[in-house]
Amino acid sequence: MALFPFRQSKSKRFERLIQPHLKTMYGLAFRLTGRQHDAEDLVQDVVVKLYPKLDELETVAQLRPWLNRVLYRQFVDSLRKRPTGREVVASALDDTNSSSPFLDSLSGADEDPLEGLHQEFRDRSLQQALAQLAPDQRALLLLHDVDDWRQEDIAAVLDVALGTVKSRLHRTRAALRIKLQEELEPFADQQREVQ
Repeated sequence: MALFPFRQSKSKRFERLIQPHLKTMYGLAFRLTGRQHDAEDLVQDVVVKLYPKLDELETVAQLRPWLNRVLYRQFVDSLRKRPTGREVVASALDDTNSSSPFLDSLSGADEDPLEGLHQEFRDRSLQQALAQLAPDQRALLLLHDVDDWRQEDIAAVLDVALGTVKSRLHRTRAALRIKLQEELEPFADQQREVQ
């Protein structure tokens, strides 16, 4: 019989603190890395590094932003250690591994086939343009514009001033706009020269 039965083990205390935040951490990790496997590895790396620091974790007032900041810093550190060449996973080049069933990918009979083709082209162009952004730019844009994170929350995670987040967001949108124009109008410059 334990002398202090009310005292939880270290692993139970750690699990109680971290468990409610794992989904949010994974979401951020996925936005940063763009791949499930890399996101899982990133979260695991953070959790493993934090386990010995349980006493410090228990003193953090707002754990969620603190954990997100640690995760972001771990991501940046992993980028610095990585070779500078851009990695492309072979499965990312092949659309046949789509998670939706084949019949769901077919357009309905009431849709305009040409409009469906245009929409598919625009969607693919957007995905390609997003993939060309730097990982931190892509993550910033997706966190704010897709996941609806407030700029204040992003500033807290990145540990930068709010104005910095606003200017980075503006520059990232401008870069995406340029990449989309290049993607959607590949021959626009040549057509203008001919005219």
